[in-house]
Amino acid sequence: MKQKIFYTKPSITEREVSLATDAAQNGWGAQCYDYIHRFEEAFKLHLGVKHAIATSSCTGALHMGLAAIGVKPGDEVILADTNWIASAAPITYLGAKPVFVDILPDTWCLDPEKVEAAITSKTKAILAVHLYGNLSAMNELNTIGNKYGIPILEDAAEAIGSIYQGHKAGSMGLFGTFSFHGTKTITTGEGGMIVTNDDALYDQLCTLSNHGRNKNQTKQFWPDTIGFKYKMSNVQAAIGCAQMERIDDLIARKREIFAYYKARLANIPGIKMNPEPKGSTIGAWMPTIQFYNSPESVVERLKQNFNQEQIDARVFFHPLSSLPMFDNHGCTPIAYRTAKQAINLPSYHDITKNELDRVCSVITGTLSEMG
Repeated sequence: MKQKIFYTKPSITEREVSLATDAAQNGWGAQCYDYIHRFEEAFKLHLGVKHAIATSSCTGALHMGLAAIGVKPGDEVILADTNWIASAAPITYLGAKPVFVDILPDTWCLDPEKVEAAITSKTKAILAVHLYGNLSAMNELNTIGNKYGIPILEDAAEAIGSIYQGHKAGSMGLFGTFSFHGTKTITTGEGGMIVTNDDALYDQLCTLSNHGRNKNQTKQFWPDTIGFKYKMSNVQAAIGCAQMERIDDLIARKREIFAYYKARLANIPGIKMNPEPKGSTIGAWMPTIQFYNSPESVVERLKQNFNQEQIDARVFFHPLSSLPMFDNHGCTPIAYRTAKQAINLPSYHDITKNELDRVCSVITGTLSEMG
């Protein structure tokens, strides 16, 4: 029986095990935040930002960030229709409305023209999600944000290692959020981070992240407002510290896998993969292939063939507006079309050349089958 090829899994070494063990044995009492603070400092340094707060998830980080900028019932937050629900759900937690707009056909991220057309008096923020490590058009979005006085926020959950014209993903908006889920380029098992260069916002986030207790409050166990419990554990952060020691190598390996796919599939007509615009670099978290000149059935056949060959088949995200909890407005044709034409490819760090070749052979074989 052929060895299973997973779409992704973490890269864990003895260093992660050693630090996690130390946190489990010694990271209590006065040391209970040591690895958390160490992880935050390492992440700040890597990203080049002033402030970072480790959280239990990227979803929690986004929820807390939206609350900190005052998103409330009746407000609207604009984001792309092509996204995982974790980008939209925190908006609804606060009683606000996610407003879905179409994507650009090359990056699969927010179309700035559609964003500007969707702005109303209720628009509180614009959320730029760097899908699969692809980069949103941050210059255009920031121009729009400045024009209307609307903050641009970054969901960089999938974009560790991505750089937009010299700026690392997550560092260009009012705040940025990251995911360290077990599928991501670096992991803490579960976990996230919120970062910002805004001092006042950071102070508000510090209060909200600590059950509403202001850092200057002298009374013990005295919350000043309703806050959140989205803390990362010390043990998780210890794993994160070890991952940060290896972050350059982990990102480089993701890019190496992506480059191999691009080279192997370069001569196939009618396909495209994650774009890398001039002056930018993608972290290549999730290599994705789009069959833009093939019948929609090619993706379904490819999923079947992947499963037969013991290869994980991970589908492209469904448009959020197509989900039962949202209105199916059908006004985002590129998002709907791309969802039927694209599929993610396996890209875990330890994948071998032979396994990459197996994936590519199934792709070329499927296209051959379908003429």
